[in-house]
Amino acid sequence: MLQEQSMPVAPKERIIALDFLRGFALLGILLMNIQSFAMPFVAYFNPTAYGDLTGLNRLVWTFSHVLADSKFMNIFSILYGAGILLITQKLEAKGSPSAGLHYKRTFWLLIIGLVHAYLLWYGDILVTYALVAMVVYLFRKLSPRWLIALGILTLAVGTFLQLGTAAGMASFPPEVMADFQKDWMPDVDTLEHEVDAYQGSWLEQMADRVPSSIDMQTVALLFSGFWRAGGLMLIGMALFKWGVLTAERSVKFYLGLLIAGFGLGIPLVLMGITRNFAAGWSLEYSRFIGTQFNYWGSIGVSLGYIAIIMLIAKSGRWVRGIRPFASVGRMALSNYLFQTILATLIFYGYGLGLFGQVERTGQLLIVFGIWTIQLIISPIWLRYFRFGPAEWLWRSLTYGRLQPMKVQT
Repeated sequence: MLQEQSMPVAPKERIIALDFLRGFALLGILLMNIQSFAMPFVAYFNPTAYGDLTGLNRLVWTFSHVLADSKFMNIFSILYGAGILLITQKLEAKGSPSAGLHYKRTFWLLIIGLVHAYLLWYGDILVTYALVAMVVYLFRKLSPRWLIALGILTLAVGTFLQLGTAAGMASFPPEVMADFQKDWMPDVDTLEHEVDAYQGSWLEQMADRVPSSIDMQTVALLFSGFWRAGGLMLIGMALFKWGVLTAERSVKFYLGLLIAGFGLGIPLVLMGITRNFAAGWSLEYSRFIGTQFNYWGSIGVSLGYIAIIMLIAKSGRWVRGIRPFASVGRMALSNYLFQTILATLIFYGYGLGLFGQVERTGQLLIVFGIWTIQLIISPIWLRYFRFGPAEWLWRSLTYGRLQPMKVQT
């Protein structure tokens, strides 16, 4: 049984800068997730494999890739690392052990993620975060410098695996290369089969959703997801210890971080786009080598975003403007799941059945609509309730008792 000191963080104790950043990232991540909701899986990684990529559609893809692809997922990973410290440090400062609470909390996030992945959407990230957090927790007491070094090293493992695979492709058996090619550039029949599945009933979708979820939680996790999320969580711990994520650093510091992050990150991502198109988005180049420009460049862009959000949080002029975003951030888990529910109702067969029919320009309009709904509903909900519904469930399961839900008046 958890000790009495192990109580949830009260709303008044929350750090507004963290909530603001979390809300910003939660909304931004939909810019990329919408492609997986609306189109076959391969379109997320290879934009030439499905859908129109000319005119406005190409402009939307480029905008999304440069400013969104991996950037908001990076911020979420950084924030999750910070969240581990936020919870465990308070317990340990009171002389209470933190392992029991951390692993119980992580276990229930894993369960929520599994339900999300297998019943709704294979693109779930919660399972990855839960599994990675079980390991990252062990390094929480390292100094910020060691956390940064270990984080970069962990990220580099992902690069090593990608480039190593690319280097070894010449020796792969023909049947293995054929499978790689089919995954990277599926034929018309394969694409139509996936479209038909998601335009069908919930039960018909399971034939594609289950194997896709298994692949995400095994091959993709071991090959890339673990190293990316793990490295960024470690970096997030360091940034939290340095006060970077809580708007404690100087304006000069954040301006420097903004210039360095965007100045290095955006050109690197743009270089990747140029080289991938020059290579014709070929399997041999773009699947493994071509991803590395955004893999590393996105981290710089993410740090630039963090700098912007912290500068806004430090300014007293924007308090009213950031409150809706902070409300979205306080309900991040609920809003993440709500995005899935709403998007699948729009695109899947048990809803409007628009899967495979909406081009990237139309997807962007849907994103704006969902953002509007969440920015309106979240502050209203939090006037009456202390937590989002998913947060309430997660906390109640973690602490083994129903948490008070209504705001005390």
